[in-house]
This record gives sequence, structure tokens and C-alpha cells, in this order.
Amino acid sequence: MIAEASGPVAIVTQRLRLRPHRLDDLAGRAAMVAEPSTMHHVGGAQDAEENHARILRYAGHWALRGFGAFAIEEQESGRFAGECGLAFFHRGLGDDFDHSPEAMWLLAGWAEGHGFAYEAMSGVIDWHDRHREPQPLVCLVAVDNVRSLVLAARLGFHPFRDALYRGHPVVLHRRTAPFPNGGEPG
Repeated sequence: MIAEASGPVAIVTQRLRLRPHRLDDLAGRAAMVAEPSTMHHVGGAQDAEENHARILRYAGHWALRGFGAFAIEEQESGRFAGECGLAFFHRGLGDDFDHSPEAMWLLAGWAEGHGFAYEAMSGVIDWHDRHREPQPLVCLVAVDNVRSLVLAARLGFHPFRDALYRGHPVVLHRRTAPFPNGGEPG
């Protein structure tokens, strides 16, 4: 069951707390984006400047769009576990992709393999389905990122087109149906 915290937008799941990024997330995010295995499918490691710019971009998305990326914290430890959410990235992949909110997720290496990405994104999608106008959601997954391809399918995304993004082959996915009865996926 997903419980929403009072105050600024936050989503609390069984094991996680999702909330907008803060400047004090820089260290946790920097450690995550320095891990080659974590960043292999998403363009490689990010330096301090890019890391800082991403957090500012995420904050701006919330301010201007009313939704965006969440920082993921493990509830028990408070440890930064990654980020996930919905955003408009304007990737130039066509009207069938760029005009829908794009789902995104990235976990720190230590947080992989525990079901956190599924739990977090289920919470985000459920929040979106309950609080935003109904609309298709999209996501982009590298063709060799098997774990994210499986996760996208579990979350109800269906592949609709192959594309190249920054010279790398990706699969574009779309999700059109809300979770049944307004609840989480099965």
C-alpha cells in the first residue's frame, strides 16, 4: 500500500520514501553516477558539474510542471538509493514520444536486485494516475539493458518503436492504461 506523506509531494511505499531532490542529495547522487556499472546504459559517469545541474533541473521540473524526478531513500536507513519519476526531457525522438511524460529510474549499485525500482516506479505511476490528467506515459530503454526492459514490461509499458538516441539503439515504450482499481500492478 502506498501512503503519501503530508507537506511537499512525497510518496511512501513499504520500504522506500520518494521525495523531490534536495541539495544534500549531491553526495549520494555523485556516488551513484560514478559507478560504471550503474551508468553503463545511460551514457556513462557524470562529473560534479553535471550532477549539480541534474538536481537543479529536477527541482525546476517540479516548480514548472508540478511533477518530476524523486530521490529514493531506503526508509530503514535513510540511505540514498537512487532516483525515479516522470519528466519531459525533449529528446527529439518524435511526437509519439516527446509529448508524453517519460518514466525514468536509476538505482545505486547497492540498491539493485531488491525490487526497489519496481516498488518506487509503482508508487510514482499510482500517484500520477490519481493526481494528474490521464495520459500515456513513455520510457526509453537501451536494447541491451535487460533488467530495465523486464521492469518496463512489469510496469505495463509496451514497446512501440526502436530508435537511436545519441547514437545508441533504444526501445521506446508506452503505457496507456492506469493500474486496475487505482491500485498497484500485480
